[in-house]
Amino acid sequence: MTRLRVALLNAAHDAANTRRNFRRELDADLVEFHAAEGELPDGYDFDAVVITGSRSSVYWDEAWIPPLIEYVAAATDRGIPTLGICYGHQVLAEALGGRVAGMDDFELGYSEITHHGDEIFAGIDEEFTVFTSHGDAVVDLPPGAELLAENEYGVHAFRDGHNWGLQFHPEYDMETAADVADGKRDRIGDARVDAAIAEITSENYEAACEVKRVFENFTDHVRRISGDVGRSRRTERSVAGSRADD
Repeated sequence: MTRLRVALLNAAHDAANTRRNFRRELDADLVEFHAAEGELPDGYDFDAVVITGSRSSVYWDEAWIPPLIEYVAAATDRGIPTLGICYGHQVLAEALGGRVAGMDDFELGYSEITHHGDEIFAGIDEEFTVFTSHGDAVVDLPPGAELLAENEYGVHAFRDGHNWGLQFHPEYDMETAADVADGKRDRIGDARVDAAIAEITSENYEAACEVKRVFENFTDHVRRISGDVGRSRRTERSVAGSRADD
């Protein structure tokens, strides 16, 4: 079977941990574009698109953000399945007509989230543990989107057709979780950061590994709608700008 070809839109400013995590979790050939540096595909010859987390906010006045949202909107218009994680979840919401805003609080550390059932959560308990780090939230879902998961901080997952947004971080390993938490000291203070880091234990990480199943569920969906034959050769996709992985 031909492997899936997935555009990884890496929105992280320090991309190394993000690259490692998604390469580990996604069973696909990833073609990476460093979106935070303004790098995006020229075309749409991909089986799926995945958008990563970032320390930026979708409403910031940064030159690279509107083109990213526009590319995601165009990809979803072409029927390319798309998965957004944390910042990527917010980009996807904006691209589909939803709205993101800053929170009055900040969610950091291992959290309990409840899902309401969907194929993206197949094999995952209704209440699950996962690492979170965000000060923005999707406050208005895209028109026609379905709320899939939430907790006291708001929307944690939605679906619109072949597209899913996940506010939490199923891709994190313990090293990444600690690095991300440590970087929030200026925003939320040492006490909250130290408490979050203290919770990064093997026991909590093992519990959070259950939700890594979302990556398998997503790629299974992509293969299923592609007829299990690898890339869908949609006529409207351009191959002119596709590039080999570095």
